[in-house]
Amino acid sequence: MDSKEWKIVFLNRKAEDEFHQLPSEMKAHYWHIVSLIKEFGPHNVGMPHIKLIVKKIWEIRVRGKDGIARVLYTTIVNRKLVILRVFIKKTQKTPDAEIRIALKRLKEVEE
Repeated sequence: MDSKEWKIVFLNRKAEDEFHQLPSEMKAHYWHIVSLIKEFGPHNVGMPHIKLIVKKIWEIRVRGKDGIARVLYTTIVNRKLVILRVFIKKTQKTPDAEIRIALKRLKEVEE
């Protein structure tokens, strides 16, 4: 792996299991966006693929024939992106409950 390439990891097994529950088409779209992130960095990818939700928490915007999903993450030093929460989005706005879960998990990263 190139030392300039971003590394993407799941915070824990729960976040990884949430990802594996996504439909395969959404996972394929996610992997496409991840390839862009690894090559160019998350801040250079931007919309429509990535958006800041709240301070320190960003979302990867995933689409598929079954709807849309969000992968909430934070970044840490040494080009590392940590996936905090993955969910199917059913409303226009990202639900506050999902943001709260991501913020709670962010505390684990910061400890």
